[in-house]
Amino acid sequence: MAIEIRGTVQEQPWIEAFTKNTASAFEAALAPDVRFIASALVRPIVGRDLVRTVMAAASADYERLVVTDQAKTDRRTWLEWEARTYSGLELSGVTVLTMDEKGKIVELSIHHRPLSMLLKFSAELGDRLIGKVDRSYFYQPDASASSGPDANERT
Repeated sequence: MAIEIRGTVQEQPWIEAFTKNTASAFEAALAPDVRFIASALVRPIVGRDLVRTVMAAASADYERLVVTDQAKTDRRTWLEWEARTYSGLELSGVTVLTMDEKGKIVELSIHHRPLSMLLKFSAELGDRLIGKVDRSYFYQPDASASSGPDANERT
């Protein structure tokens, strides 16, 4: 993956993990009980092992990642980015990293846009992780069409 850092964005373990694109690099940046919240997830994922697995698979899907801007406080960092996946999806978004006193990420929040690309990305990621991470964490186009308050009206 090609990663580019623009402007005043500082190198940090999270960006290094994307550059190395390995599960162990993500694991080194994460606290054991990390909570992962993302627009590409149906519900949060908790725990370093699962988060590491998902992030390694997601980062392997990126052909290009450009970190365009950063804001930072003592324990929180916001990273704005643009990406292109190998399947041709063009995404942009914001990642929010909340760190503990040791500098480990205790909460990871990733927000992708636009919605059409996000839904495809979530479904593709879920498909790639079958057998490693429960598929119900990710968007499933067929499941959403047959559930919800209007499902009975479609039958």
